[in-house]
Amino acid sequence: MNEQLTIAMPKGRIFTEAVELLRSAGFDLPPEFDDSRKLIIDVEEENFRFILAKPMDVATYVEHGVADLGIAGKDVLLEEERDVYELLDLKISGCYLAVAGLLDTKMNDVAPKIATKYPNIAAAYFREQGEQVEIIKLNGSIELAPLIGLADRIVDIVSTGRTLKENGLVEYETITNVTSRLIVNPVSYRIKDEQISELVKKLNEVI
Repeated sequence: MNEQLTIAMPKGRIFTEAVELLRSAGFDLPPEFDDSRKLIIDVEEENFRFILAKPMDVATYVEHGVADLGIAGKDVLLEEERDVYELLDLKISGCYLAVAGLLDTKMNDVAPKIATKYPNIAAAYFREQGEQVEIIKLNGSIELAPLIGLADRIVDIVSTGRTLKENGLVEYETITNVTSRLIVNPVSYRIKDEQISELVKKLNEVI
């Protein structure tokens, strides 16, 4: 009898697309799975347990071994730098990280301020550009920062660009493209290698 695989999934858009992908790969996930309010869902037919988490927390659960596997955006993996293996680019929830700000504005010459919920990515990017900046960490409504004079620029995820446009902001640079990845806990990868390899094989066939 195979041991149960615990998979951490982010709520929201990635969850919906990942469930679709798992179903395409032949996994039997019940219809009520999509609308469940539960945070832990057992799918006994497939020997899966799903933990539903905030996107930024998925890699933490996998690193600490409370989940064997997780589905996380590349943005989270770059920002969090957790001790996990990246197994597969699932090619879902495509978007990108960009630098944006108000139209026709220059960055302040003296300690320009960058608002973001990705302080590590932003700091590394501007360091590579040879620019010294002050990073201001925000958790939401990043677009507000330039409008109220809190920051010269923001670093944020862009999928359609509509939110930027609606707030009168423009993109200045693209930092990196982002898709969702299947990640694994290093210990689980050794102990449950057969089940994990089987899951990866099935997913690979439909990506």
